[in-house]
Amino acid sequence: MRERDLLTGPLEPTNRPYALAKIAGVEMCWSYNRQYGTKYLAAMPTNLYGPGDNYHPTNSHVIPALLRKFHEAKAAGAPQVTVWCTGTPRREFLFSDDMADACVFLMNLPDDRYTALLGSDESVTGRFEPPLVNIGVGEDVTIADLATLIAKVVGFEGRIVYDTSKPDGTPRKLMDVGLMTAAGWQARTSLEDGLRVVYAEFTRP
Repeated sequence: MRERDLLTGPLEPTNRPYALAKIAGVEMCWSYNRQYGTKYLAAMPTNLYGPGDNYHPTNSHVIPALLRKFHEAKAAGAPQVTVWCTGTPRREFLFSDDMADACVFLMNLPDDRYTALLGSDESVTGRFEPPLVNIGVGEDVTIADLATLIAKVVGFEGRIVYDTSKPDGTPRKLMDVGLMTAAGWQARTSLEDGLRVVYAEFTRP
């Protein structure tokens, strides 16, 4: 998904409330820039994970939820872990420290390079170019591959089964990170390395 693809199609129903809140923030930045000459830029992250995450058993996102599931299964000697969905949806994940690094990178850009990311005044140019930049890694994995990797990091050796009665949600969420790459930034933390960091924190006494 490129920045200019925003609002070019219907929002995925299970993600719509969350998406609308983020879109409202982008529109607010755009409106202030047009009306007051500010230079607000919306840095749009992909799915984030990292130290200090929410590991609640029912109200957490996919990585902390699976880390907890596999950890508890290993501790209990359980023969299997059940993962919601078919395992086929694809997701992109960014380590939180990389997201912070991207934000600092953007704030330190020279004015001309930063201004180039601010899009345009649609009422003047007629072009849909919001002040938006994608922050991600530029590659995704299936939920099944993620579950297998988390099992490896945790050391769980049982079976992984999928509860296909649970919704898959959006089939794929992958950002085009070409603007950030062209600006000179890219994520540095591999998914496996990031998972090892957060699992070490999760299990720290």
